[in-house]
Amino acid sequence: MILVFCGTPRFAVPTLEKVVAAGHSVPLVVTQPDRPRGRGMELVASPVKEAATRLGIPVLQPAAIKNNEEFHSQLAETKPEAIIVVGYGRIIPRWMIDLPRFGNLNLHASLLPKYRGAAPIQWAIANGETVTGVTTMRIDAGLDTGDILMQRELPILPDDTAETVGPKLASIGAELMIKTLHGLERGEAHAVPQDHSRATLAPILKKEDGRIDFLRSADELFNRLRGFRPWPGAFTTFHSKTLQVHRAQPAKSLTPVTRGAIAVEGTRLLAGCGQGTVLELFEVQMEGKRRMSAQEFINGYRLKTGDRFGE
Repeated sequence: MILVFCGTPRFAVPTLEKVVAAGHSVPLVVTQPDRPRGRGMELVASPVKEAATRLGIPVLQPAAIKNNEEFHSQLAETKPEAIIVVGYGRIIPRWMIDLPRFGNLNLHASLLPKYRGAAPIQWAIANGETVTGVTTMRIDAGLDTGDILMQRELPILPDDTAETVGPKLASIGAELMIKTLHGLERGEAHAVPQDHSRATLAPILKKEDGRIDFLRSADELFNRLRGFRPWPGAFTTFHSKTLQVHRAQPAKSLTPVTRGAIAVEGTRLLAGCGQGTVLELFEVQMEGKRRMSAQEFINGYRLKTGDRFGE
């Protein structure tokens, strides 16, 4: 097929590479404009732009697309049979949806209709799901509401985080997109409407989502820590300063620990959580300081049983 590829993050790169390797013609890649990053605020290209440049594919980076007549003309001139959209980061306008024969094909990192939205990987893990997956779908005017073409499941392992699940989904998603394109070419891929009554949302993450609420159980907090890595992470306060929690897991304590309270058992650092559960902290980082082990934190700040987080 003749395809236009729209994408921005690293998650989208395997799909672009697979599409090219499968022999499809990709005369154009569309991605977000370069963004300033780092201390020097130098402009940095998106991972998709870097991949397209390496593959020798021309790149467009429009600042806006809805009413962009020049962009409209450039896309129309390529005469794509389908537009592949993977994490592009823009709402696809109606004119673009209607342009190609096979429509705009999206790879979404969840088993739709569950986890529609910007952060499906993170929220699936944070909510304690044991299975996730990828979906290829036809984009319509709604938010991840289009008809489903194909899906593939992936188990979420107990020690998985958003950082480990993301690359796995990117890899199987790339393979699923190739299978979807093949099915469309042969007339064997049939779109199925989503059951909107089963839809759940995965909204864009905010900094506050990482704040540890000790009313939650230790299992809930552990899942959120896994899902929100690396950002917004998991944090609380101690002595009015931010304390990042980098590693922790549910545990047992020798004595009951009230919610938000600290228990020190030898070198173990424990925090009381909801439903009488306990979270053991292994690695933390005080505001403005380096990462440290629980023992270093206990010794350095002279922690004792009865101290509290969140203060």
